Amino acid sequence: MKKKMNSYLLTGLIITGTFLLLALIGQFWTPYVPTDMAYGRFQAPTLSHPFGTDNFGRDILSRVMEGAGTTFFIALLTVSLGAVAGTAVGAVTGYFGGLLDDILMRLNDALTAFPSFLLALLIVSLIGPGKKLSVILALGLVFIPSFARVMRSAFASLRTANYVTGARLMGAGSSRILFVHLLPNTFKVFLPAFTIGFNNAVLAEASMSFLGIGVTPPDASLGYMLSEAQSMLRAAPWYAIFTGLTIVFLVFGVGLIGEGLQLMEGEEG
Repeated sequence: MKKKMNSYLLTGLIITGTFLLLALIGQFWTPYVPTDMAYGRFQAPTLSHPFGTDNFGRDILSRVMEGAGTTFFIALLTVSLGAVAGTAVGAVTGYFGGLLDDILMRLNDALTAFPSFLLALLIVSLIGPGKKLSVILALGLVFIPSFARVMRSAFASLRTANYVTGARLMGAGSSRILFVHLLPNTFKVFLPAFTIGFNNAVLAEASMSFLGIGVTPPDASLGYMLSEAQSMLRAAPWYAIFTGLTIVFLVFGVGLIGEGLQLMEGEEG
């Protein structure tokens, strides 16, 4: 079991780390200028253009590197926003309970009942489509309910633990108990939830950009590039293949990390 656990986690870290490295490099350097149209239209993959060129003669590898960074960091900021706000709500409701718990959880249930993607579309429409900030805020708000429910259960199950009771008897305040004693012990629940949320954020951002209401030119995004690629599947199938595989490998790598973390939790249990 331990060897299998390590293989999931190690493979996921290698795939995700490689992707992150390429995404970081793509923000500062690419083999060619991603917007340069001087390399010939619909060139098949070659040594000089490993991913080929698109209908405008742009190097697809350079565009994928730049777009991967955009997708990765939007997903990271999105899930971080949802995780921080959701953890705060979950900590308060799970630890204190009572009327505040009832009110916040009923509101949480109402948000959960509404289709999350439609809610994100509504928020983006109100803020303004085509902007990174609007996508981050919209998806971040959508992810709050799921984190709130997961973290509420974690805090509620730990609030009666012996070490919490001991801390209360020694005069520790609620804030110290929450941040010092409870929060660190919720990480084994938080980390797998974060990886799942990250993958959902990647797919959600790609879907919104694919529909043309997420990130739009001049900013590069894997979702928008995939939308462009569908109109040239016959002339340049490599555009869709390499862009799609980039999304698949990112989601696959982070998913393996989440699986490895869950196996670690089971091993400890």
